[in-house]
Amino acid sequence: MNESKRSETILLLIWTQAVLATLGSLFYSEIMGYIPCELCWVQRILMYPLVIIYGVALWKKNIQIAIPGIIFSVIGMGVSIYHYALQKVPALHEAGAACGNVPCNMQYVNYFGFITIPFLAGTAFMVITVLHIFLWKYSRR
Repeated sequence: MNESKRSETILLLIWTQAVLATLGSLFYSEIMGYIPCELCWVQRILMYPLVIIYGVALWKKNIQIAIPGIIFSVIGMGVSIYHYALQKVPALHEAGAACGNVPCNMQYVNYFGFITIPFLAGTAFMVITVLHIFLWKYSRR
């Protein structure tokens, strides 16, 4: 597989991950009726533009357009990790209770005892970050 085709494939995977994460957040809020907390809104603010950033980079076949995407993704990963810690680390649990109208330590979902909405968002941000690193690696050859 040539380098430009590989870069396109990685961009498509990143864009797909961003779209799935965006649709997932909208599913939980609009269909399930879960009201997002303040940290959920921050994660959305960092995820939603990735659909456009990586979509335009894919459409134009220009990975330089995608550079802001890794910045948003790394920051989003940090916010997701902090949010998840508020939910799961007992010493931080009380800090999450003072997070606006909807407490940030609230767990609408808790699949298998550890998969919460911030966990899902953090996983999406991590996948996007790792794939973007691969994108850089392959584009420098």
